[in-house]
Amino acid sequence: MIDMANKIIYPLDNGGIAIIHPTNDLPFEEICRKDVPANKPYKIVDESVIPTDRTFRNAWEMDFSNPDGYGIGADAWFAEQAAKEQA
Repeated sequence: MIDMANKIIYPLDNGGIAIIHPTNDLPFEEICRKDVPANKPYKIVDESVIPTDRTFRNAWEMDFSNPDGYGIGADAWFAEQAAKEQA
């Protein structure tokens, strides 16, 4: 069961930070792998870390030098799942 207070964040190419609000559709680790683009570092954070004032959301910074993992992206994730089903 996913703790709905946990969010997944990863850096965008434009310098911003993307936020994923996971659901209970998949195990948390699989959501991270699938929904974070390939080779992008991600961190799992409590929602209290995310700024609530959207006015300065683009100024928000996070250190991704010690990530919780790296995404593989949806295409690779779905290909992986299809390979597992055929094995």
